[in-house]
Amino acid sequence: MSTSDKEHKNPRFGHLPLSTSGALETSLTGNALLRSPYFNKGSAFTKEERKTFKLHGLVPCNVQTLEEQVRRAYAQYSSRPNDLAKNTFMTSMKEQNEVLYYKLILDNLKEMFSVIYTPTEGDAIQSYSTLFRRPEGCFLNIEDMDRIEDNIDQWGNPDDIDVIVVSDGEQILGIGDQGVGAILISIAKLVIYTLCAGIHPSRTLPVVLDCGTNNKEHLENELYLGLRQPRARGEKYDKFVSTFVDACRKRYPKAYLHFEDFGLSNARRILDKYQPEIACFNDDVQGTGCVTLAAVMAAFKVSGVKWDEARFVMFGAGTAGTGIADQIKDAISNETGKSKEDAGLQIWCVDKPGLLLKSKEKELTPAQVGYARDDADWEGKEHNDLLSVVKEVKPHVLIGTSTVASAFTQEIVQEMAKNVERPVIFPLSNPTRLHEAKPQDLFDWTKGKCLVATGSPFPPVTFEGKEHDVSECNNSVTFPGIGLGAVLSRTRLLPPSLIVAAVKALASTAPVLTGTGAGLLPDVTDVREISVKIAKNVIQQAKEEGLAQEKNIPTNDADLEEWIREQMWDARYRPLKLVEDDEATAYARGEAGIASHRRVGSFKL
Repeated sequence: MSTSDKEHKNPRFGHLPLSTSGALETSLTGNALLRSPYFNKGSAFTKEERKTFKLHGLVPCNVQTLEEQVRRAYAQYSSRPNDLAKNTFMTSMKEQNEVLYYKLILDNLKEMFSVIYTPTEGDAIQSYSTLFRRPEGCFLNIEDMDRIEDNIDQWGNPDDIDVIVVSDGEQILGIGDQGVGAILISIAKLVIYTLCAGIHPSRTLPVVLDCGTNNKEHLENELYLGLRQPRARGEKYDKFVSTFVDACRKRYPKAYLHFEDFGLSNARRILDKYQPEIACFNDDVQGTGCVTLAAVMAAFKVSGVKWDEARFVMFGAGTAGTGIADQIKDAISNETGKSKEDAGLQIWCVDKPGLLLKSKEKELTPAQVGYARDDADWEGKEHNDLLSVVKEVKPHVLIGTSTVASAFTQEIVQEMAKNVERPVIFPLSNPTRLHEAKPQDLFDWTKGKCLVATGSPFPPVTFEGKEHDVSECNNSVTFPGIGLGAVLSRTRLLPPSLIVAAVKALASTAPVLTGTGAGLLPDVTDVREISVKIAKNVIQQAKEEGLAQEKNIPTNDADLEEWIREQMWDARYRPLKLVEDDEATAYARGEAGIASHRRVGSFKL
């Protein structure tokens, strides 16, 4: 590469530890270099690099560009017979050449997103014990708790890991308990962090907490790769989680911890325990709530509804439903100055037994208790079905996370439309067949007055000869930017105020507000720039609250955005610089992070 990478980035910030300008140092040569997905360029190694790194005879003589490699790879990808085979092909590519893997996806993001993530990743997770692949990530099991610290230590030195994603596999992507296969959801989530926010892939750590499984199929399968025993609960389980968190805090004190796909009884409880102590996030509890709240904010800008008068009905009060309710409650409090308790009175939650009531408190999860209504307020009123609640509450916003297909009937929707000018209706359940309503029906039933966002991608709706885009509440436009802001600011904690700051940034990019379309949320293809704006808001809020530990963060908006961009990893080949082994960092030796080529037990500090 004859042109300096610094011409493509901001050289003012090229001195930063996470800078992506200039050359990459490595002490690897020959086959060792080719076996490192972090450094390997395959046929794209320049003539100079082939000479310096002793690659002659190890790769074909023709030097290709990254773009030519992408064309080759896409042709091979397209020849795979089904989505699972395409997923497997992409996994193989990631294990060979990280830059090519990410560049191929970024160039075809719309097409490939569902293959490398949900729903196809769910199929891969279910098949984890039957498909051969190179083990990737950190496997911790509850019967070997005394080894956790050592297992965590071997991924690098204290400054080598920025983001850790961990799952215990109890509630995976709508397919339930998948045990040790959950390592793949941790890996996939980190891929999204890199694609959407430029988190350095070599500075990440995917973890599975294997505490057994209650999946009968796995328990009866002799080839199952995890612990073939019932899922642990209670004190032993809590000790397992706390031992893991303590080991992460000790070894990687600056790392941001992301909890993923924990079961209903544990997800909120674990988040509540550690949120006051460390910078952590749970996408199931907070992520869906963030993106949904951003869509609500955009909808209110269109409809003119005021936060202090808005009424919300949540249909489905599981992890996602209560997580959304929590984000809305925080926003109401933030926008109006109301207490959290008073803000919660603007939200009515309906689940399988009907409206959540205080008399049923013993049957409710901890997350649901705060939304239970006084029985006296509903005495003599119907409250056992959604229609009755909608008639009584007259909500401005109706959100579904129930997985009850077609639950938003024409009668319910038209009842809502009778009482508010622009009904905001979000059928969010996944997959598509479980959606509470189809967007086309919502437009038809409300005569085009509704404002809609969905949990899965839908084609545009046509009403009275005009086409309307349907926004997808895709968490991937939110959580990566939040993580980027947390990593770059090194925030000590991630309180609700930082989440609200992130949501406001996302809402401001809605096409309906920027004049670029009618959607309430931006498209995932624009997500890297969106992540810059989200990270900027998170960093500024962290600084304002005295939580940011990073020094010399720019105060000017434009400078801060460039400072962020300079530290975002790009899918491009950087020149390589050969260094001696005794001068090399753990990364240069191929010994740190998920992309390491070799690993040497515990590292010296």
